[in-house]
Amino acid sequence: MEIRKNKQWLWALPVSFAAPVMTGCQERAVPKSEQASTTKQEKSESIALIQAKVVPVKLTKPEACDADGCMQYDIQTVKTNLKWIDDYFIDRIKKADPIAFSTTPNQKINITEGADPNLSQSSTYVRFVNQQYDRATFAIQTYTYSSGAAHGMHHQEFVNFDLKTKKRLALQDILVKGAEQQVLDTLYDSNSIWLDQHSIERTKLQLSDNFYYGANGIVFVYPLYELASYAEGMTELTLPYVALTKLVKAEYLPSLPKYPSP
Repeated sequence: MEIRKNKQWLWALPVSFAAPVMTGCQERAVPKSEQASTTKQEKSESIALIQAKVVPVKLTKPEACDADGCMQYDIQTVKTNLKWIDDYFIDRIKKADPIAFSTTPNQKINITEGADPNLSQSSTYVRFVNQQYDRATFAIQTYTYSSGAAHGMHHQEFVNFDLKTKKRLALQDILVKGAEQQVLDTLYDSNSIWLDQHSIERTKLQLSDNFYYGANGIVFVYPLYELASYAEGMTELTLPYVALTKLVKAEYLPSLPKYPSP
């Protein structure tokens, strides 16, 4: 009887040893805290693909009048899938043209009999330009015409956003510290033929904070009359990306090919 009991014990021995071995091979369960941390990190690193369309802005006073005449407003902005971008442009528009949103009643126009009232125009259009991963560019186009003027004045301002920080990028944000003068010199050298033709000396050229990312480089935009005549429109000077590798912070440069040395 004792021998039979021993055999039973020996038969059970391999099973008892196998149990902990099999348990050791099972995949370790990831704690909920680690899962939540991973999910949070993935969400924070994901960059939304911008979807945008132009929509009219509802104005309290599409035509505002005082004793001297009336101003007609035409304002359109972007509606995107990112509310903070929409809010940015609406705030800009309301600060630029507060009268268009005023609830104050229009005044009676003082005009001589048989004369036409003075009629001026103000237009603002916001549009989406492009997105390069975590950078997005928009444009604000404005046009104003004052009654009696020879012509209207138009302007285009580019707004670059860092989609990670949710902030507008100024030129100083993307440049390497202390690189401003070298950027200015390189910009002049890259556009010297056009600048010479317009009698613009090196010491007269300034960096513009109005810029956008073009196909071949960063494009600096200058307002009417600053560098050229009204007929020539706003001036754009391009600074090639290949000349900016040590002047612009790496995170604000597009991925470029490795060109062979000349």
